[in-house]
Amino acid sequence: MRTTAASRPARERLLDAAGELFYESGIAATGVDAVLARAHVSPATLYAHFAGKDGLVAAYLERRYRHWQQVWDEVLDEESDPVDRLLSVFDAVVRYRRAEGNRRGCAFLAAATELPPGHPGQDWLAADSRLLTERLHRLAEDAGADDPTEIADGLLAFYDGALARLARQAATSGLDTGDPVTRARRMAAGWLAGRLPRVRSSA
Repeated sequence: MRTTAASRPARERLLDAAGELFYESGIAATGVDAVLARAHVSPATLYAHFAGKDGLVAAYLERRYRHWQQVWDEVLDEESDPVDRLLSVFDAVVRYRRAEGNRRGCAFLAAATELPPGHPGQDWLAADSRLLTERLHRLAEDAGADDPTEIADGLLAFYDGALARLARQAATSGLDTGDPVTRARRMAAGWLAGRLPRVRSSA
C-alpha cells in the first residue's frame, strides 16, 4: 500500500515542509506557523522533535548536506579519469539539482547570509565547506597537481561563481539564459589545462 503524505512520520513531514519553505522563501522569512501548516502537525510535535526553529533549520541543512554528499559520491564512483574526477563537482551539482528539482541557487550560500554566528545550522555550512575544500584538494593530489591547494581554490571559484549565477537567474526570472554549471565546468576544464600533467579536454 502506498504511503500517503499525511501518514508519513511527523518528523519527515516537518523536514519536507521546512525544506520547501526555507528554500523557496528564505529561512528568516519563513515562520514556524507556515511550516506547521504545510506539515499538518502541532507546535508540540515540532518542539518534541527539534526543540524550536533553530533546531529545524539545522536538521534541514543536515539533510541537504547528506543528500549532496551522497550524490557527489555516486558521481565519483562512476569516474576513473583523474581530471573527470576533479570536474565531478560540477556534474554532481547538475545531478543533485535534477533530483531536487531546484529552481534557485545554493541553499548553503543562501543560509550563510542569514544565519548568525553560533546558530546550530552553522555546523552544516562548515561541513559543506570542508567537504568541498578537502575533497577537491585530495582529487587534485590524485591528479598529480604540483599545487593541490591552488587547483582546489581555483575550482571552488568556478563552483561558487556558477551557484551565484544560478541565484541571479532565479532572481531575474531566467533572463540570464544558459546553464551556469555547464559553462563553469567547461571553463574549469580549460583552466586545468597546463596546470595538470597530460590533461586532456574534459569539456
